[in-house]
Amino acid sequence: MIAFTAAVEPLRLANRASGRQLYAWRVMSHDGAPVDASNGVSISPDSALTSRIDGDGALFSAIVLCGGVGAEAYRNADVFSFLQRIDRLGVDIGAVCTGTHVLANAGLIGGYKCAIHWENLPAFTESFPDIDVDTHLYEVDRNRFTCSGGTAALDMMVHLVAMEHGDELALKVSEQCQVDQIRPADVVQRMGLRARLGGHHPKLIAAIGRMEENLEDPLSPDALAKFVGLSRRQLERLFRQHVGRAPTQYYLELRLQRARLLLIQTDMPVVDIAVACGFVSASHFSKSYRQQFQHAPRDERRQEAATVSPR
Repeated sequence: MIAFTAAVEPLRLANRASGRQLYAWRVMSHDGAPVDASNGVSISPDSALTSRIDGDGALFSAIVLCGGVGAEAYRNADVFSFLQRIDRLGVDIGAVCTGTHVLANAGLIGGYKCAIHWENLPAFTESFPDIDVDTHLYEVDRNRFTCSGGTAALDMMVHLVAMEHGDELALKVSEQCQVDQIRPADVVQRMGLRARLGGHHPKLIAAIGRMEENLEDPLSPDALAKFVGLSRRQLERLFRQHVGRAPTQYYLELRLQRARLLLIQTDMPVVDIAVACGFVSASHFSKSYRQQFQHAPRDERRQEAATVSPR
């Protein structure tokens, strides 16, 4: 819902600030039926997707997909065919948040730079290793524009307003949104480790950063300690003081959190997920996963499938 409204409102405000109707938009769903956001608020579309193509021409210059929880599992041949057709007609195609995953499944983002929410990034890169995805807030690459979701949709749309109608109007739109700066595309979307950890010891931050960079091939405690210039005992003391557990336990939790995202957001076999997260065997992975989350990896997928119905 945040990404949806943050994508629409800059267009409305651009019209208001300019005194002209620079933009017009319609909300569409696959079949024209209302769509419930993950917060329970229902959106009533203006039309179904297929009603917006007239003969050999589309009745719009751009389309933006808005994705939410479960978008990686979305498979709709009619929607994919529609998107592929408007692509052939030269329509610009964008996506906010997990809408990028839908574009990838439809075969429409290959060869372009793109962005997606950081939580979906591990699964996306596993599913589409040849697609150029990064951790930026948003990407505008020729006739594709994608963003990582949340308020990044506002940054991207204001950027597009600036490209089409100049910086002065874009600044007016930002002021109306109570935003004091337009964030450029290459800002990294997730908070830095220092902010996430509350400004802890620099050697602790360096060690955790090294862990996050090496989830598939975990480093030994001695290698981590050497990397940050501490003894193993000093590193263990530092972790217990600031995060309340040993570095080995913290490292394991990072790998299991990554595994959980891959279980939920991909159809990778469990054994492949185990390897991708640095476990020597599927049985070791399953045992560790059950200890952390109180259920088996396969149960994670069943529970997610029971609660998520992507539209």
